[in-house]
Amino acid sequence: MAELDARRRKLKEDFTKARGYWSTLWDGLLELSPDFFEAYIAFSSVPWRTGVLAPKIKELIYVAIDTATTHLYAPGTYIHMRNALGYGATKEEIMEVLQLTSVLGIHTMSLGVPALIAEMQAAGRGAEVAPKPLTPYQEKLKAEFTANRGYWSEHWDGLLQLSPEFFDAYTKLSSVPWKTGTLEPKIKELIYIAIDASTTHLYLPGLRTHIQNALKHGATVQEIMEVMQLTAVLGIHTITEGVPILLEEAGKATKPTA
Repeated sequence: MAELDARRRKLKEDFTKARGYWSTLWDGLLELSPDFFEAYIAFSSVPWRTGVLAPKIKELIYVAIDTATTHLYAPGTYIHMRNALGYGATKEEIMEVLQLTSVLGIHTMSLGVPALIAEMQAAGRGAEVAPKPLTPYQEKLKAEFTANRGYWSEHWDGLLQLSPEFFDAYTKLSSVPWKTGTLEPKIKELIYIAIDASTTHLYLPGLRTHIQNALKHGATVQEIMEVMQLTAVLGIHTITEGVPILLEEAGKATKPTA
């Protein structure tokens, strides 16, 4: 980028001071629209100015939303892993965030199984999916899930009924960070809140469940609001992905002849 004028230099300094880093991802936006960049600084900096979560936790939230399978934004992942390490996060803590985030695919089941049951009932085949008393194996699985994850939700009832083997496998997968991880339970639940509230997912049943769990683990309304403020900036990736392409294509473009 060409030498910055006084306003743009000031905006770059303001962003770096507010957010604790600078990236070339912002160069194009700063060049093309300093007004929008100034507004984004104010928008994205609110949880950094007024929030109560430690900077390391803020960066782990960003890691979660950038690595969620509904988004998979590698440029942000590099930045926020680097920032988290700079704020004292360990490799093991970041790995734990990835483990927590990676189970997002289970929402195929938590949304799909109730839909299957409803359609079976509508087709006159409700007897095939009607709830039955749990077998000893299913009771054991329910108890293990509750012990490992610290809660039970009716959202799991259909999956436990229709495919206990799959539920067993999911319990083992999702319980690893709860058995071996070092992040406190409240932080784990804040990670789940972030990925469920993410603009590219917006999974309300899970969001409510994990807000409830976070509150039980001692989270405050300010902490949960802060997680949502951190997550709400995801839309800026329209800019960080779109502006470099705009600059590239504009540089190639030729003016139409008269």
